[in-house]
Amino acid sequence: MLTVVNARVAAHLIGLGLDVVGWLALLAAGLVMTARPTEHRPQLMTLAGGLLACAGLAGLLHDAGNLALTQLAADPTDPAAAMVAWAVLVTAKWSVNLAGLLWVAATVTTALGAPLPTVLRRAGVIAAVSGLAAVLLPWTAGIDGSSARLEQLG
Repeated sequence: MLTVVNARVAAHLIGLGLDVVGWLALLAAGLVMTARPTEHRPQLMTLAGGLLACAGLAGLLHDAGNLALTQLAADPTDPAAAMVAWAVLVTAKWSVNLAGLLWVAATVTTALGAPLPTVLRRAGVIAAVSGLAAVLLPWTAGIDGSSARLEQLG
């Protein structure tokens, strides 16, 4: 794992930078939702915004773990780095799963609290189901990890 990251540090950092932008956008969207609740079920919209903001924060925690993994990959042959990298990777995986679950909860809460057209409600259901699948699929292989194909599907 560290060898792969070490071989493609630039690509890893570019992907990480784009990921940070996305999580910051999610955090900002959640904060805007909490600051501007709608007249229709304002409590649910505030809750949805809070869940979305928390998803953004959990995603940023995931990216912090990925950045730490990049730094640990500087010497991929160091056995201590490999042990720490495994713990960092598991923490980063769980935090991105937490972000996914919070995002799904925010999507469902928005669908319940916002006056949306039927088309958008259906799109929200599809997005929530696919988000839930993305969280659950990679963890079905247990502690040994998932195959590359299953990881890509997730």
